[in-house]
Amino acid sequence: MTEFPDVRIPIGDVVENFIDFLAMNFDAFFDFIFVISSSMIKGLEAGLLAIPWWIFIIIIFLLGWYFTNLYGGLLFGFFIFLIGTFDLWPETMTTISIVLISVILSLLIGIPLGVATAFSKSLSTIMRPVLDAMQTMPSFVYLIPVIFFFPLGNVPAVIATIIYALPPVIRLTELGIRNVDKEVVESAQSFGSSTSQMLMKVQLPQALPTIMAGVNQTTMMALSMAVVGSMVGAQGLGERVLYAINRIDISLGFEAGISIVFLAIIIDRITGGIANRLQKHRRDVA
Repeated sequence: MTEFPDVRIPIGDVVENFIDFLAMNFDAFFDFIFVISSSMIKGLEAGLLAIPWWIFIIIIFLLGWYFTNLYGGLLFGFFIFLIGTFDLWPETMTTISIVLISVILSLLIGIPLGVATAFSKSLSTIMRPVLDAMQTMPSFVYLIPVIFFFPLGNVPAVIATIIYALPPVIRLTELGIRNVDKEVVESAQSFGSSTSQMLMKVQLPQALPTIMAGVNQTTMMALSMAVVGSMVGAQGLGERVLYAINRIDISLGFEAGISIVFLAIIIDRITGGIANRLQKHRRDVA
């Protein structure tokens, strides 16, 4: 009675068989995704590396100044300059490319899905436990299935990052649309607005600050996968951190790690500044 009975429910085996089925029967589809994703990452990385370092710093400074304040712009520019002094400029551009592609694809998937869940209670009920599982599942687990579908490199890291970073933007998009003032919606309906007109001209603008909070959280979660993605061959700052761990190189590990922290601070403050400006604009219009 003190030992658990020798009974096994093979849920893991079912999942493994399903992954094998997808890998065997949808090989062409995954090859297509790999080619498109790889081209996007390489193209964006090449574009970022083509920008002179001082122009890139000026761009970061101007973004920080506009969306936060002068002090923020100067601080962000100094952070990027400091990363360059660590001799990690190419790795930083690679990390930014992976994060940007992951975030863009996450938003293209997550925002429409969030809108759909806001309009469908049944879909929302189905998605809630799925999103709970996606948010609580250890991030390392997402690396296991993607390596069956894609060669090691940046692409499987992007796919795993998308899965990991999707839930916040879906949840907050749904929340933002559901929390739009019912009187505003009823007024739009009384003027004969169609569902699409009401969505585009009333609900999405009203929910935009909340959606931007979801964009911020998705971006931060995507950046947090930088080191985890290096375990499936992703390049960039995460690869440098992993290399430092293997070599017990404290100097390289600290410099690569603090560079990721700098990027996280910059992205968090700028996206937060965008959300604040949208909120201010909404109050001014109202």
